[in-house]
Amino acid sequence: MKISLNWLKDYIDLDDIHANEIAERLTNSGLEVEDVECQGKQFENFVVGLVKEKKKHPNADKLSVCLVSTGDEEYNVVCGAPNIEAGQKIVFAKIGAVVPDGQFKIEKTKIRGEVSFGMICSAKELGLNDDHSGILVLDSDLKIGSPLAEALGLNDVIFEIGVTPNRPDALNHIGVARDLAAIFNRQLKIPTIEIKESLEKTEDAASIEILNTIDCPRYTAKVVKNITIKESPTWLKKKLTNIGLRPINNVVDVTNFVLHEIGQPLHAFDLDKLSGKKIVVKNALEGEVFISLDSKERKLKSNNLMICDAVRSIAIAGVMGGENSEVTIETKNVLIESAYFNPSSIRKTSKSLQLSTDASYRFERGTDPNITLYAANRAAQLISELGGGEILSGALDVYSEEISKKEIELRFSRITKVLGFSISKEDVKQNLNNLGLTIVQETEDAIKVVVPTFRPDIEREIDLIEEVARIYGYDKIPVVERIAVTLDQKEDVSDYKDILRNSAISLGFNEIITNSLQPIEVASIVGNPVEVLNPDSMDMANLRTSLLQGGLISIAKNINVGESNLKVFEIGNIFIKISSAEIKSFNDFAELEKISFIITGKETETTWFQKERDVDLFDLKGIVNSFLNKICLDNVLEDSYYLDENLVFEYNFTKSYKNKVIGSGGSIKKELLKKFDIEQEVYWFEFDINLLKNIPAKQKSFVELLKYPKVFRDCAFILGKQISCKEVIDAIYKGSSKLLKNVKLFDIFESESFGIDKKSMAFSLEYFDELRTLKDEEVENQFSKMTEFVQKEFNAEFRGI
Repeated sequence: MKISLNWLKDYIDLDDIHANEIAERLTNSGLEVEDVECQGKQFENFVVGLVKEKKKHPNADKLSVCLVSTGDEEYNVVCGAPNIEAGQKIVFAKIGAVVPDGQFKIEKTKIRGEVSFGMICSAKELGLNDDHSGILVLDSDLKIGSPLAEALGLNDVIFEIGVTPNRPDALNHIGVARDLAAIFNRQLKIPTIEIKESLEKTEDAASIEILNTIDCPRYTAKVVKNITIKESPTWLKKKLTNIGLRPINNVVDVTNFVLHEIGQPLHAFDLDKLSGKKIVVKNALEGEVFISLDSKERKLKSNNLMICDAVRSIAIAGVMGGENSEVTIETKNVLIESAYFNPSSIRKTSKSLQLSTDASYRFERGTDPNITLYAANRAAQLISELGGGEILSGALDVYSEEISKKEIELRFSRITKVLGFSISKEDVKQNLNNLGLTIVQETEDAIKVVVPTFRPDIEREIDLIEEVARIYGYDKIPVVERIAVTLDQKEDVSDYKDILRNSAISLGFNEIITNSLQPIEVASIVGNPVEVLNPDSMDMANLRTSLLQGGLISIAKNINVGESNLKVFEIGNIFIKISSAEIKSFNDFAELEKISFIITGKETETTWFQKERDVDLFDLKGIVNSFLNKICLDNVLEDSYYLDENLVFEYNFTKSYKNKVIGSGGSIKKELLKKFDIEQEVYWFEFDINLLKNIPAKQKSFVELLKYPKVFRDCAFILGKQISCKEVIDAIYKGSSKLLKNVKLFDIFESESFGIDKKSMAFSLEYFDELRTLKDEEVENQFSKMTEFVQKEFNAEFRGI
């Protein structure tokens, strides 16, 4: 595979690194550079010349004698090209130059009696393309006498890289640039998509139907109309020719460009040639004959995946298009195909048809299923820019079953064991991040890494270790004279529950363990209990639906023996019915792991310097927040307050992540406490451990102290009891500008004067700007607009403060 250094520089800064060093570091990292071609060398003694005069050769009808100027000198040159004319700027090969096509050296020679001191070259003779119909005429603004490599940008360095089958992500320029970004610790620059779409919708212009979702899980398409098919601009042709591709036209060249830029094969169909303006992905008929773009008849098998319109086949999926839908000079409207195909399906088709293309080569090894839309938009953007087309709004995107990213745990101790030496944690994380692998969770002993779908080769922990080693540098691995190996050793697995347990203990809590089997009247207090077959007694006939009931039993026993000030936690499993129907198998109920906190009694005892105080709901909230802070989830989860309707809580609040409830709790209703003979207030909260574990921990970062004063405002609203605190806070932010930085609830109040279904919520608002001092007028204006917005949003009444 050919990779252009100049092209790579579009995505990463490499100006200060020599090509030889790049080749060496790539090879050492696993992308073997088999050859390095410096284009400028093959064009030594080739310059930009000016044809000052053209005369007919006195002894040959088809030859001309030209006077060529290089600025400081003039040369007589015999030329047989039919398109040579005076005033043209041409490629002049001086004596001593070696012509790339044919590898012959230019010498002073006599042709039919006329002496020629050089050669005027065609594009084919220069190895730029196959055109040998005449000499290559250059742009008139090029400087006479300038070296050809410099004038035409042919001073590129081309790396011939042997990519192993397990690295499909490296079969493109951005993929190689990503490895270089990791090797040299530099930023990777991915092109941004900026397109202007027309009012016409893509879905109104075409449709997609996938009949074989196994071999084609995803098919994406964009439509661009009113295109002018023409020659591509110089920059695009130069990029393609530098890596050995022949430019065809602006549409086809763009699809080839995107293929070699991001590794996603594309195909452009002439939309007006598609029957029914429809794409159907299905298998071929056994023995079906199809004429591909190379004008050859292909006899198909029933396992060959085809792209069809409403009537006929129009392309061999992932391999090659057909003549019946190709883009020609008359094409006006195109449909851009960007799909993900099952690698094994394309491999079988390519082998059975003995047809290998740039597209099939990549599909066989596995492309990125989650980049199809980006690639289609990128192609649409470039086609519109180069062909003047109109991009229809939206896209057709059929994704039958999303291919998700893998999560893999990587232990630092395991890296040391496998490699035989230690790499710093910071180097490990830096290398993985630079490769596009995201670290979503981190502990002292391990990290959890999300592997993007463009790296299908990374499946296990050992694969991550290999990535760390190759980017760190195999040449940096020290020689270890002795390595101790312990046989039959169990792997050291960090227990997330121990982290939670230690965090709870550090907050002053004691752990309790309660029975998971309960009588029906206790188990049914929360949820629908799961019955046990053949229980030992009726007191153990049901599995618990929450840790609450066992916790209250424990609290009651402690109070009865004089221990009324309690802070306890429990880690255990609960059991939830999936449906109200009778349980017939293990699939009819779910087992969830929870951690619960209970506080009751006095927060402070009476002493000479303070009065006693009972614990309250805000003590519980503070404990929950402190617990989250210890596991690095502070300010990640969102609060929501509301009145509980299941007669368990007087007041209830939840912690949510991306609108999914992770934990809930509050103040227990007195009616429920009486069932356990508890006469004092009890506050309880419960987290789902599995959900908690999968939340990416917030990374701590330094924030400079604020230089300008903050402005505080308080407000209160009377609104419906069913409206949650989170909804109101979201509305406050929505109705405000970026000057509002923080919103906190500091009071909830109910009164008969408000109405039986009403409540008052009071909030403290914090305004500031990091760059200036705020004016009272602008804060008041923002505050007024916000209160009006909230009142309108919830039909609320503004109380003021």
